[in-house]
Amino acid sequence: MAKLGLHMGLKQTQNIVMTQRLQQALKLLQVPTLELEQILRKELVENPLLEEIDHDEEIEDVNQLEDAVTEADGLEREKDPEPQNEDRDWGDSFDDGFRGTSNERGYDEEDEMERPQKYIPSGQEDLTDQLHLALPEGQDRSIGDYIIGCLGGDGMLVCGLEEIAAFFEVEEDDVQRVLAIIQTFDPPGVGARDIPECLLLQLGARGQADSDEAHIVKYHFEALKNRKFSDIAREMKITPKQVQDLAHNIGELDPRPGLSEGTEGARAITPDLEVVKIDESKNVYAVYLNDTNLPRLRVSNAYEGKTGPNEDDVKFINEKKSHAEWVIKTIEQRRRTMIKVMEAIVDAQNEFFEKGSIALRPLTLQQVASVIGMHESTVSRVTRQKYVQTPRGVFPLKFFFSAGLDSSGGEGEISAKAVKVMIRDIVENENPAKPLSDKKIVDMLQENNLKIARRTVAKYREQMGILSARMRKQF
Repeated sequence: MAKLGLHMGLKQTQNIVMTQRLQQALKLLQVPTLELEQILRKELVENPLLEEIDHDEEIEDVNQLEDAVTEADGLEREKDPEPQNEDRDWGDSFDDGFRGTSNERGYDEEDEMERPQKYIPSGQEDLTDQLHLALPEGQDRSIGDYIIGCLGGDGMLVCGLEEIAAFFEVEEDDVQRVLAIIQTFDPPGVGARDIPECLLLQLGARGQADSDEAHIVKYHFEALKNRKFSDIAREMKITPKQVQDLAHNIGELDPRPGLSEGTEGARAITPDLEVVKIDESKNVYAVYLNDTNLPRLRVSNAYEGKTGPNEDDVKFINEKKSHAEWVIKTIEQRRRTMIKVMEAIVDAQNEFFEKGSIALRPLTLQQVASVIGMHESTVSRVTRQKYVQTPRGVFPLKFFFSAGLDSSGGEGEISAKAVKVMIRDIVENENPAKPLSDKKIVDMLQENNLKIARRTVAKYREQMGILSARMRKQF
């Protein structure tokens, strides 16, 4: 029988401990370029041993480098006159993966400055302004302010009239009267309590309050949602084709106008990388970093040789210098890693840049990691929240990664994204009067040597927002 008691002993174990610097390095690798710029600006403020290289000074350094290279090349030509007829392409000499600081596309001083953002009032602020123009100060305006505060992000009223009436100790009719005023504001449809009311408000704003479209929304909304055009046609004594045309007009309305009319909305995406075609005949692409707005850093020599009697001061300077050197080194590693990852993606997806999404190949993070000799987690961090400008548009880096489906035509696997493109093309070219079922789409894909299940087609179709065959039918 084992004895119970306390015992002392030594045990050796291995644990992975992430130091603070490693955590910071991983964060710098993961953040997009715009956020990285803010981090570096903060480092410049907090670390006196870090300084930003002035643009003019940077250009001068590059020019001196080019002069030195040219001079060295001239000496080489004197020794060997044979290469004199060659046109030297110095773009090949810069193999570090990012553009030289000479900025061959042209320098614009405004690009180096943080441009002030234009102020745009929020949607609720815009509605409040309209309310204050429509109603004088008093209880009705207070009720209106409360109603606007109860609007959701989709512009719908999320609380009941009875709740508002109880809060102000008034009749519901008083609240309804103020709500009716708000429902005349822009954007049309705001302040509705459900989708049919929202659509009717928009039709009213267009002068179509008594139209056939309004009749359908008011009395046949459920049938409209389920595209039961024949049922609606029988009641209205018109043809299903006429109902379908009316449904098309209704479809042009916004069922959730929201408060986006006056909000800042989504900002334009700033690509972190750029892919440029440099050889038309051989389909060769080059990868560049879009980091011209990042501050170029160096360690300041202002404290060089200055050692005072205070040991704390000396320790402070040494620590800040060490951190400054680490920041510069980490940013440089980030540049090189991002270029390596993107170059591996370009090599793997070269046909995409020529033919589009239909030519995307299956690609995983592990495959890219194996090519560049890095860990899969590193590739994951590089591709997170990053965008690339390509000749075919701007794409998130995650776009180029996709699972594969077997092809029976001897071509190996096909990217799931390419399959979605095939499905969309099939649907767009179908006969609208006889839309193709998912089973028929499966058969057509199999004719192209692609093995895929019907449920997979249905899943991809739903992900792309394509309706079922019954819902796509047109008369």
